[in-house]
Amino acid sequence: MRKRSAATASLAVAVLFASAFLAGAEPSAASPSPSASVRHDYEDALRKSLLYFEAQRSGRLPHGQRVAWRHHSGLTDGLEQGVDLVGGYYDAGDHVKFGLPMAFTVTMLSWSLLEYGADVAAAGELAHALEAIKWGTDYFIKAHTSPDELWAEVGDGDTDHYCWQRPEDMTTSRQAYKVDRDRPGSDVAGETAAAMAAASMVFREHNPHYAHLLLHHAQQLFEFADKYRGKYDSSIAEVKSYYASVSGYHDELLWAALWLHRATGRGEYLDYVVDNADEFGGTGWAITEFSWDVKYAGVQILAARLLLAGEHAPRHRATLERYRAKAEHYVCACLGRNAAGGADANVERSPGGMLYVRQWNNMQYVTSAAFLLSAYSGYLAGAGDAAVTCAGGGAASAGEVFALARSQVEYVLGSNPRGMSYLVGYGARYPARVHHRAASIVPYKDSKEFIGCAQGFDDWFGRRSANPNVVVGAIVGGPDRRDRFRDHRENYMQTEACTYNTAPMVGMFAMLNRLARHESMAMSTTAAAETQENTSGSRSPATDQSVNR
Repeated sequence: MRKRSAATASLAVAVLFASAFLAGAEPSAASPSPSASVRHDYEDALRKSLLYFEAQRSGRLPHGQRVAWRHHSGLTDGLEQGVDLVGGYYDAGDHVKFGLPMAFTVTMLSWSLLEYGADVAAAGELAHALEAIKWGTDYFIKAHTSPDELWAEVGDGDTDHYCWQRPEDMTTSRQAYKVDRDRPGSDVAGETAAAMAAASMVFREHNPHYAHLLLHHAQQLFEFADKYRGKYDSSIAEVKSYYASVSGYHDELLWAALWLHRATGRGEYLDYVVDNADEFGGTGWAITEFSWDVKYAGVQILAARLLLAGEHAPRHRATLERYRAKAEHYVCACLGRNAAGGADANVERSPGGMLYVRQWNNMQYVTSAAFLLSAYSGYLAGAGDAAVTCAGGGAASAGEVFALARSQVEYVLGSNPRGMSYLVGYGARYPARVHHRAASIVPYKDSKEFIGCAQGFDDWFGRRSANPNVVVGAIVGGPDRRDRFRDHRENYMQTEACTYNTAPMVGMFAMLNRLARHESMAMSTTAAAETQENTSGSRSPATDQSVNR
């Protein structure tokens, strides 16, 4: 992950301080895409999305590793601090292990399986999905070395970005950084608690003992995050230029409490979400993005789910209604239906129909929005509630919400003005020069000759040719607000991929695979019925002759 500019940070702050009543003009209709009629192979997309997480693994790789151009790396992580921090994921095209985005990745992978796990299993990919989650949670168990201590980063972004090396050749700092009672990090501890709570539900049926262990860690981490409050980037200065917690930690505390309530059914966690709704901004912020940093839209949709499903006590209802109103502000913002106030209440659309939040790695907002919209449309349908209420009196049906979610997935897969898939390895045309150190250098298994820090820049980074390794399943940062995309390795804002871009799509691809199969069967049945009707209704030449006599 490259440095976030000050402008990027200020944009994120501006999003947080948007008024609950901001709204704007509905964007013009998207131009028709030349690829709009393409039928996508969602099962292939699902398989490839899960391969990506194997490409991002740090540590000693297992015998079943399918991405053969990767090898063991980071085998001494934590050694200087006397703790085993081997494992986990590299977040993007570099080799720092950042705890906050890694935890968010695991939360979204787990949520994908909780919503669409049966579809993942039907496609034969459940084992790989569980492996992807467990690779992250195994690391979190190691990193949570005591109830009030969590190792939140391994490696240093500044030194890492001075080098262009394979992870197998790393010579950069592997300094590890932690949060504890004296140096709190409620945001990273809260997100890690959410990830482990969500994952515990995923493993409950497949590995009950492991599920119990994850839940135990999640509860301890939440207690630590709540009791010793503070932003982790105030305790770990090295993270501030890369994954600063612009939104603060209140959203992560609410987020973690909701996941713990879902995992345990214990009312105290829902009490926490309701009692802190105002103070923590849960029912105050009207948000137009959902990301590793800003969780409010996810919090509001999870709270609205409890309301729609009737999973609450009577005293919670009024506050949950307010959470729902803010959840629907987000949904309507994506639809462009908020009609009271100003332009900032709605998410911009590119001419090709892509949701556009900001220049840097915009695809993270596209994929997370697609997932939230799909999940919320399902919650509405399950409750028999057909409509979303938008600011200014507008409305939208659950079907419209889902249609937008599906359109964003289709855009990612190539139904866009460029006809390019932004899921690497999928389709006939996809980015070939992904900003990714390991993918851009000859595989370790083919050449074990050491490649130095500057040598990688000199010999590999500047090459105009395609990467020697295809980082299959990565979703890159994607095009700009005009659907323009430049496939150059140095164009990291558009060609770098991140784990949290792909994570929400695992469930989406699986669900759409099922839906596409049902649609295909329905079309075949309709076509067969029409053929039979036409055949039975037509006359043979002999019949026509007899009639004409």
